[in-house]
Amino acid sequence: MSNELLEKAVASNTHVTGNMTGSAVATSGVHIGSEGEGGLLNPEQSARFLDYMFDATVIGKVARTVRMRADTTEIDRMSVGEKLMVLATEADTTGGNSAVSFSKISLTTKKLRLDWELSTESLEDNIEGPDLEDHIARMMATQAGNDIEDVILNGNTALSSDNLYKAFDGVVKKAKTYGRVVDNGGAAITRSSFNSALKALPRKYKQRRADLRFLVGSNLIQDFLYANSIGTNQTIPQDIASSIIRGDVQPVSGPAGYVAPYAFGIPIVEVPLLNEAQDGDYTLETGNHGDIHLTFPNNVVVGIKRDVTVYRFFWPRKDSIEYTMYTRVGVQIEQADAWVVVKNVKIAS
Repeated sequence: MSNELLEKAVASNTHVTGNMTGSAVATSGVHIGSEGEGGLLNPEQSARFLDYMFDATVIGKVARTVRMRADTTEIDRMSVGEKLMVLATEADTTGGNSAVSFSKISLTTKKLRLDWELSTESLEDNIEGPDLEDHIARMMATQAGNDIEDVILNGNTALSSDNLYKAFDGVVKKAKTYGRVVDNGGAAITRSSFNSALKALPRKYKQRRADLRFLVGSNLIQDFLYANSIGTNQTIPQDIASSIIRGDVQPVSGPAGYVAPYAFGIPIVEVPLLNEAQDGDYTLETGNHGDIHLTFPNNVVVGIKRDVTVYRFFWPRKDSIEYTMYTRVGVQIEQADAWVVVKNVKIAS
């Protein structure tokens, strides 16, 4: 193969026979199957595969990513509350020591799998020749990243019929369960929606206002832009003025992650994989709904086991190459009190 992304971990002339369980070579870390050749990616290739996975995502860019070496880890937290200082009185020794609160959150990963196959004919008959294998591997890595972002956002263990979403609860469900929730009541997205979110956020987090972000789906952003656009150039004058004062905010790199106009000085980041086909939970609800999220991007903690395992096997009987990728992924909200969700935001038809 011309690209080292999926370079074989064993020599091309290696042939192993045995049972279907395969064997592990302790010295090289290579797993050899019983029907043909195959192997694991080495640490450098694994890191590159991870980069391909997350280069095309939004949350992977703005969230705090922890590459884990174990399936479960604990993240320490500490806080000191607020209004700890008191008026000092002369010659008074009755003051008490302020306490620091320590706590932990658990980040547990779940095993996910991706399979794909290439026939020998497809490698022989296409215009790219053998390079097609690397091309498809990069595409699969990108899709794996999209699927991981999808479950990180929209995972719901109650959806037992969905083979991906049932892996673990995503940040949307966690935020609605443990965070601060504002009900938009089926109204369209307006400045009032963002105003309600800001007012629901505890004041101690507003000290870091410059670090806050609104995370919104593509359709809701489009509705907001359309509702506020005026004139022939379709711009929002108040945003142009404020952006001159503040300076431009660079968009999150990748195909998405566009930073839309600010809402009260806070950038609105487009997250296309946020679910915008939700049913409202208010009386006489109709149509599709989405959510507006207000938080610090690094409040999302994504755990991914560093060693992404990709097996490559050639099956002589099928005359094809099969790939199987495994990884363990999990997500947690570090501080749910710093997360505001505006739910029941109706999407224009």
